[in-house]
Amino acid sequence: MSTLSRSDGLDSRKWGVLLVLCGAIFLEGIDVAMLNVALPSIRADLGLSTGDLQWVMSAYVLGYGGFMLLGGRAADLFGRRQMFVLWLTVFLLFSGLGGFATEGWMLIVARFVTGVAAAFMTPAGLSIITTGFAEGPVRNKALLIYSGTAAGGFTVGLVAGGLLTAIGWRWVFFAPVALSFLILIAALAFVPRSQRPDRSGKPVDAAGALTITTALVLIVLGVERAAHAGIAASAATLLAGLAFLVAFLVIERRSAEPLVRLGILRSGSLVRANLSAMLFAAGFFGFQFLVVLYLQELRGWSTLETSFAMLVIGVDAILSPTLTPRLVARFGNARVIFGGLLLAVLAYGLFLPLGADWSYAAMFPGLIVLGLAFSLAYGPLTIVATEGIAEEEQGLAGGLLYTAFQFGAALGLSAVTSVSVAATHAQTPGALLEGYRAGLLVPFAAAVVAAAISALGLRSRRGAVPPAPQEDTPDTSERAGHPASR
Repeated sequence: MSTLSRSDGLDSRKWGVLLVLCGAIFLEGIDVAMLNVALPSIRADLGLSTGDLQWVMSAYVLGYGGFMLLGGRAADLFGRRQMFVLWLTVFLLFSGLGGFATEGWMLIVARFVTGVAAAFMTPAGLSIITTGFAEGPVRNKALLIYSGTAAGGFTVGLVAGGLLTAIGWRWVFFAPVALSFLILIAALAFVPRSQRPDRSGKPVDAAGALTITTALVLIVLGVERAAHAGIAASAATLLAGLAFLVAFLVIERRSAEPLVRLGILRSGSLVRANLSAMLFAAGFFGFQFLVVLYLQELRGWSTLETSFAMLVIGVDAILSPTLTPRLVARFGNARVIFGGLLLAVLAYGLFLPLGADWSYAAMFPGLIVLGLAFSLAYGPLTIVATEGIAEEEQGLAGGLLYTAFQFGAALGLSAVTSVSVAATHAQTPGALLEGYRAGLLVPFAAAVVAAAISALGLRSRRGAVPPAPQEDTPDTSERAGHPASR
């Protein structure tokens, strides 16, 4: 056990570690948000087509979502601090290289590698918290501060991206370099070294790593292509991804040292948390995408006006570390998550009758309710998805959670785009509005399903995750009457 868990309080050393990790997740959030705002300027300067511009975003999602599980497991196997510092350095370098891009392909490659770096860095950072802070109120407080910082980074990034793009879009890439460098120095000073497991004589599950990474990349790619490629091409990509996923499951069941011990999925609370997180992310990112298009394309709002309008959702950065811990202590994670998802249903429902000339006062209730929903759901979902997991599998649990978030984001963006485009029969204001209204049904439906899944856990006790089989006593789990599944 890490030295961080020797006390029950947040001493200065723990605060230092937490601030470093919060800085990293803030960096990841602000990086994505700033790029969203800068896309039109990037297209104008580099002469990119709409398809090429889409790949600037998709490349990051492919790298992030495709390598997340591998990144989470790497933190468990090769040291959490080591992986965090190494891939933070890669993130820093390739973010800067993106700012020097003179061709579209250069920027796309830089974004892909940056996404891969985030896929290794993020679960490593999360697992440092979940192994370094004692399970219970202290860890919950740390995770809620962490999740609030992540949300705050995305919200601040919307405004910062608008300001930096006004100077020049390349600053959207250069600014994170300076922040990354400061976080890297602080990480070397504050984050303690994590002991690497003794893996002498144990094989690395290379086949599992290859098949699951290929499967996730193809599935995310298929979802991303659904909005702008033919049905046949998208379906073929998805089927290929599913085939690799089946191959991965077969390999994991037979592997002596699996990349993902399938027994971890026997925890109902973990599965519900990941499914709810996937659907919540799908709704949140899809909703935000449509509202930005509505404000800029239909209403003619500027980038900065849009950014400030969306800023209210960032109330979760304040409420996550202040209000949510009190609610969790009083009502428990399951009830708080369920309440947050019901608020998301309400927020999206308020936007369903979207008008062509809505005032900001008409939009404000839905936006503020969504910010409250995020503050109630995001942090507790992180707690539930990692609670009860053995220390040696915390990186895996974090990888599963963030894979669910990223896949959900890709799914939501593609789904709302496909529905909105299909419902838009002309480029007139009235037709665009009908398309946006149709697209808004997607986040509403996703939130309803997420709330239904979450409701299943309201009365059930949190089941402990079946432990990994003991090497020295391979028959122990059999004698106990519940053989561990791999």
